[in-house]
Amino acid sequence: MGGGRRRKRSFSRIHAFTCGKASFKGGHSLIGGPGFSRVVYCNDPECFEASLLNYGGNYVRSTKYTLVTFFPKSLFEQFRRVANFYFLVCAVLSFTPLSPYLPVSNVLPLLLVIGATMGKEVVEDWKRKKQDIEMNNRRVEVHQGDDVFEHTKWMDLKAGDIVKVEKDEFFPADLILLSSSYDEAICYVETMNLDGETNLKLKQALDATSNLHEDSSFQNFKAVIRCEDPNANLYSFVGSLEFREEQYPLSPQQLLLRDSKLRNTDYIYGAVVFTGHDTKVIQNSTEPPSKRSKIEKRMDTIVCFLFAFLVVLSIIGSIFFGIATREDQENGKMTRWFLRPDETTIYYDPERATIAAILQFLTALMLYSYFIPISLYVSIEIVKVLQSIFINQDLQMYYEEADKPARARTSNLNEELGQVDTIPSDKTGTLTCNSMEFIKCSVAGTSYGHGITEVERALAWRKGSHLAREMMEVEGKIEEFKEEKLSIKGFNFVDERIMNGNWRNEPRADLIQKFLQVLAICHTTIPEVDEETGRVSYEAESPDEAALVVAARELGFVFYERTQTNISLYEFDPVLGKKVERSYNLLNILEFSSSRKRMSVILRNKEGKLLLLCKGADSVMFERLAKNGQEFVKQTKEHIAEYADAGLRTLVVAYREIDEEEYVEFNEQFTEAKNRVSADREEMIEEVAGNIERDLILLGATAVEDKLQNGVPECIDKLAQAGIKIWVLTGDKMETAINIGFACSLLRQGMNQIVINSETPENKALEKSGEKSAAAVAFKASVLQQISEGKQLLSSLSKKSEAVALIIDGKSLIYTLEDDVRDIFLELAIGCASVICCRSSPKQKALVTRLVKTKTGSTTLAIGDGANDVGMLQEADIGVGISGAEGMQAVMSSDIAIAQFRFLERLLLVHGHWCYRRISSMICYFFYKNIAFGFTIFFYEIYTSFSGQAVYNDWFLSLYNIFFTSLPVIALGVFDQDVSSRLCLKFPLLYQEGIQNVLFSWHRILAWSFNGVLSATIIFFFCIRAIQHQAFREGGEVAGLEVLGTTMYTCVVWVVNCQMAISISYFTYIQHLFIWGGIVSWYIFLIAYGAMDPDISTTAYHVFIEVCAPARSYWLLTLLVLIASLLPYFAYSAIQMRFFPSYHQMIQWIRSDGQSDDPEYCHLVRQRSLRPTTVGFTARFEAKSKSTKERDRGH
Repeated sequence: MGGGRRRKRSFSRIHAFTCGKASFKGGHSLIGGPGFSRVVYCNDPECFEASLLNYGGNYVRSTKYTLVTFFPKSLFEQFRRVANFYFLVCAVLSFTPLSPYLPVSNVLPLLLVIGATMGKEVVEDWKRKKQDIEMNNRRVEVHQGDDVFEHTKWMDLKAGDIVKVEKDEFFPADLILLSSSYDEAICYVETMNLDGETNLKLKQALDATSNLHEDSSFQNFKAVIRCEDPNANLYSFVGSLEFREEQYPLSPQQLLLRDSKLRNTDYIYGAVVFTGHDTKVIQNSTEPPSKRSKIEKRMDTIVCFLFAFLVVLSIIGSIFFGIATREDQENGKMTRWFLRPDETTIYYDPERATIAAILQFLTALMLYSYFIPISLYVSIEIVKVLQSIFINQDLQMYYEEADKPARARTSNLNEELGQVDTIPSDKTGTLTCNSMEFIKCSVAGTSYGHGITEVERALAWRKGSHLAREMMEVEGKIEEFKEEKLSIKGFNFVDERIMNGNWRNEPRADLIQKFLQVLAICHTTIPEVDEETGRVSYEAESPDEAALVVAARELGFVFYERTQTNISLYEFDPVLGKKVERSYNLLNILEFSSSRKRMSVILRNKEGKLLLLCKGADSVMFERLAKNGQEFVKQTKEHIAEYADAGLRTLVVAYREIDEEEYVEFNEQFTEAKNRVSADREEMIEEVAGNIERDLILLGATAVEDKLQNGVPECIDKLAQAGIKIWVLTGDKMETAINIGFACSLLRQGMNQIVINSETPENKALEKSGEKSAAAVAFKASVLQQISEGKQLLSSLSKKSEAVALIIDGKSLIYTLEDDVRDIFLELAIGCASVICCRSSPKQKALVTRLVKTKTGSTTLAIGDGANDVGMLQEADIGVGISGAEGMQAVMSSDIAIAQFRFLERLLLVHGHWCYRRISSMICYFFYKNIAFGFTIFFYEIYTSFSGQAVYNDWFLSLYNIFFTSLPVIALGVFDQDVSSRLCLKFPLLYQEGIQNVLFSWHRILAWSFNGVLSATIIFFFCIRAIQHQAFREGGEVAGLEVLGTTMYTCVVWVVNCQMAISISYFTYIQHLFIWGGIVSWYIFLIAYGAMDPDISTTAYHVFIEVCAPARSYWLLTLLVLIASLLPYFAYSAIQMRFFPSYHQMIQWIRSDGQSDDPEYCHLVRQRSLRPTTVGFTARFEAKSKSTKERDRGH
């Protein structure tokens, strides 16, 4: 539709708002007081008064660091890790004479760890910086004086600037609407980025500024806005506009929020009232947090324990050393002459034994540092990056239609993906496709439409192959039909009985005609006609409404023009047998509201009859039917129940004829109610409308699919079987959220629902009275009462094992999130199978996510696709952004980006499980090998009376974690699989190992630590007893320190690498290369290093070639120690596997026995699940089967 035609249109007769009618009430009396002190000088932002106020600019920043804060903040991030801080202390001490090794061997690994991690942080934050640059440099037209509007960067806007925003552009700041391309200064706004809703919001400027239609109108325009201070409430605004010495009240009706989009309006003029971080959308956002996984936090705890243990060992050693030093002198001679006390002044001085003990304590702190694996952090960083690459390259998470692969935007949280307990999810654009499709209808008791919904498809596959086969046949026919026609957005209806004009051959063609006329007329949609093709498209306030008008168009009733008093259609006339142009005199529109749950139009047809056409929810429509209008009620109710089971959103369609007298009386009352300026205006309008919406004649019902993304019900079902709870947090109204809950099987017919709603008659009355404090107290009391009643219901139903759903609206959430209420609310919510929070603001989404995360201590994963989800994504342990139709704000603030909700199934159940298992096993193994290595050093210290002498060469110590034993651990962290991806998806209960943290429990950590101590004990005592007194070389020489150290080190390398080989479940050639290559590289290093100059190789000089290799006892001892060290692990694993198998071991069993496709075996494994499946289509099917059996028993 052209811009000129739009400007001439008037809508005062169509809509139930009143142009220019406003009043000061409620919060307007607070203007100028605390919290309402903002003053904006419109069109004069540089004036003296404005400069004194010093409001912030419009520049926004979402980065974690700045140039100034990067180094201090990033270094703090690194050194808050306990191990890093400890190694920093050791690095400093390594430059003192107390150090038992070279400084370079300690400093270099630390710099490598810190540098690599900081570099990764720089790359990730630069991506956020680029997003900020793009947004801040967007341009908008700003009034510069002399009738000139010039393009200016968003970041240069100031409070008071007059801006001109054109169709399909985003609002650069929070604006007060002054005028638009429409005569009555209305505009349509899409708030998808704020509340997730796709329907358009209608805004209207004040009558006083509505005539400012041209750029030249603002040459001498001056006004002052006084309003509330910046706050996060998206749905309220209180202010006043002083213009031409008159005061006008401002309300949310005039407020245009940043990041919402102008739609279906050529342009608007607005005054900037809030900029940058003062805007409501930014007020709803939170600082990008520094996220760390729970495993990493527990790892720090283990490091703390190890450090404490290390300190205890050092204290014990220093005490014994001090005692031995004090008693070292006998007859004036040193008894421990071999320690060369003559070369020190303090360390072995019997007269200064206390100081010697203190110095030995510091030496021991450095020497025992090998208990704590510094390469653990480096290795984990490497492994996580490689795991992220595998996630990014997974073709099964690649969305071909949009060419969007999965993207792990940060690798810090990979293992958290395997421990998710609760998923707070957005609805629109996350679970759904942002589109509605007309798919079925019931007219005159007959159901039409063969379309199949996602829910029906999922249920059919669950019920069995027979039904699935039938459904495939139906789908095949539908696809054949669709191939003959072009795909039409909003229309997925297939039924040859009423398509292509065939409806006139149906038994009740007259009622079908009326039904389609209602769909084509009863709405507030605006048509746009393509001048080239003549094709009519529609701009609607809601996608449901657009789908119904499109359905009427495709079935032969084309709405193509609306004027102030008429609505025009092309429709088929069965009497004339051809399509005719027909206009209806539009008299009134009774708009839809959440309390009315219906809308109506009153019109006069060409015969002069007055008709009321109505559509609405079945809960309010059936009670308004006339006695003679209920002919098809029974069949229609059955069809509505079927549609609801299929996850469809239904509306009942009806009509009635009105006589002239009744209409005249109604119109007077309706006009009077519309023109009222009192607080009860809306209530009066609803009452008058309700009086005429009665004695209706039922025509039928529509069924629209809030089109779920492909695979959503199946994904939710799998996640539910895995024991993951899903909470839907949406900005949509309650009815919409409930419908989508049914569609994706979070809700089902017959499921008990606890509804906490603030929209009670008593609360409404208090709110309208203007007594805000009394209303707040009453609201809170009402919410507490509803929570208490909900807990009682939950308690009674939990004994019967019945699932319960909790549904709560945004206003109630305000009170449930208060300190004294949130705990009891959370207790109720946790007990429910599914939770749906409606009309949630972005900040409420974030607060609910924080509540679940902090109070339960469980891992939360938030998923969303719009800017309104950013706070929630940042607050959750893991934020997953959907790279959908709502822009990139959510993706840029997320930790992981995927293109479709269904990919969450593979992301969690496959990659999440694998990453959790790999990282857990990797950390346990790291501590095992370092404890095994560290205790050999400690045992040698005992053997040498805690002298501080290291049993191993300096470079042996340095390269142990870096080279000889680290690569096999990295291979474990990247490649190991306990079960295949197919079995991960087939047995979702396997995921519960992560939720229960089975693989990184204290029991498992202590078991691996004990294994390390046991291995060290066997290695040391076998070696020391075998080598101590026996001749080691052919010439009869006994072994020295260099031989003992080399032999023990060889045994350690063999034992820890072979322990890795028997621990992993999935061998690849890379694992073989790293494990056996690590052992071979030790021998190669020993030969090469031993061949160097003695000043370099020190104790390793020719030790292998000349001493160890020729000695048969060296090789025999290595083999004996290896077998003895691994035998306890073999015995434990065999007993545990046979008598106490874990989930993954049971699945490995049935896979190796070829039983993975045997239903009986599979059912046996699934029965091990600790959490019953309460939502999803599996639960829906089981509940339906249970009720059928109970009904059969009753008969």
